[in-house]
Amino acid sequence: MNFNQVILVIDLILLLIVLAFFLSWLWNRIQAKRIGGALSNSDFKAGMRKAQIIDVRESAPFKRKHIDGARNIPMTMFKYQHGEIRKDLPVYLYSDSASITLRAARILQKDGYEKIFWLKSGFQAWDGRVKSSKY
Repeated sequence: MNFNQVILVIDLILLLIVLAFFLSWLWNRIQAKRIGGALSNSDFKAGMRKAQIIDVRESAPFKRKHIDGARNIPMTMFKYQHGEIRKDLPVYLYSDSASITLRAARILQKDGYEKIFWLKSGFQAWDGRVKSSKY
């Protein structure tokens, strides 16, 4: 194998990697549109009084600080505990990671939930009321 062939193989591998990342991103976008929708801070605040707010972060970050009125169902336990969420009310999800939040939304969708929304910018960008712990 000469130098030009090696460069061609490396280029093809890099192209396949970039294509895989793009397809993964596109798949997540399509799934997000099918499930419900991402909400801005203002839209999340506007509808949260009539919705169930679920924080899918782990317990420790939730205890330190969370959106006022939210319940914690950690993603590690979400498959087992999401049955506690009512199907007749909208579900507002949030976490620190969009991919984790979208995974939780997919679980709910597969189980027949219809009104599923999530905080678009994640908890780090939340500018509404929070409940904090001193610990």
